[in-house]
Amino acid sequence: MPALVRLYIRHVIIGYLLALVFTGLLFWLNIANLWHLVTHTADGPLAAFLLVMFNGIVFSGVQFGIAIMRMADDDDSGGTKVRTQMQPVPVRVLSHRR
Repeated sequence: MPALVRLYIRHVIIGYLLALVFTGLLFWLNIANLWHLVTHTADGPLAAFLLVMFNGIVFSGVQFGIAIMRMADDDDSGGTKVRTQMQPVPVRVLSHRR
């Protein structure tokens, strides 16, 4: 398996674990009364699953993005620094007077 694919899978798993912890904390701290909403409706498990799934998509994307951005060399400044002197450019304007 290529190294980039392993890196992606590893960080997606980390992202979903973070989403699971985050959702667990949301329920445990009863933010926005989520614990009551999930435990007192028939569709509560589906809501909890979707909350973990969508948070997992976001967290794994961020986790993988951070991993990719950290792969840059230390001496890489992130682009070329070009210093230019600004000079006015003459613009010819045609008059349409009749």
